[in-house]
Amino acid sequence: SRTRGTCAGSLVQQQARLSSSNAVKYSHHYILTEVELTVHPVIIFFLSRFVMPDYRRYRIAGGTYFFTVNLLERNPNDLLVKNIDVLRKAVRQTRKNLPFHIDAWVVLPDHLHGVWTLPAGDNDNSNRWRSIKQIFSKAMPKTERRSGVRVARGERGIWQRRFWEHMILDDVDYAAHIDYCHINPVKHGLVKKAADWPYSTFHRYVKAGIYSNGWAAPSSSESTDGERA
Repeated sequence: SRTRGTCAGSLVQQQARLSSSNAVKYSHHYILTEVELTVHPVIIFFLSRFVMPDYRRYRIAGGTYFFTVNLLERNPNDLLVKNIDVLRKAVRQTRKNLPFHIDAWVVLPDHLHGVWTLPAGDNDNSNRWRSIKQIFSKAMPKTERRSGVRVARGERGIWQRRFWEHMILDDVDYAAHIDYCHINPVKHGLVKKAADWPYSTFHRYVKAGIYSNGWAAPSSSESTDGERA
């Protein structure tokens, strides 16, 4: 299940791609194979402290969405980064059957954020997340705590049932959410700068020349407090 964003409007068309290597072709575009968030003014202020890159030439056709997906047991829980290869496999397997383009992705210890673009005419985010969660959960030993309801339903106790979804509206919205993903490890105090966190598409953007390696490296006077869990 999902919580839909309340924003409405036409989606911006993405008009280029990072690379066609290891890609599948869909409707004349290459798709790479690798809660509702209304951007709060505080986040906008934080991001405005840095130079915002121009992402427009890296967009492709199709609906683009931002997501937050949480583990059921939050901090302290480092299940996702401890099992990053399992998560990557779950994403790869899902994309073989239900393709989508990863615009941005960051995996934190107990939750993840992502921006992805669906093929034209496709809006099925729920089954994609269901697949990712199920593949990951099946690979985990059954040691997690489960409520009586989950036990009765035969459900695992790893992921929260719902995910947070926001439809991207325009270039400004897109850029803000891409930056939000990449700056998240800094906001949580996990690293001093975005480049120091390994579980992120930030490094792909550096290679493409969109970010500098020192992007989002705050001075000692800037807050790196994490968002509310």
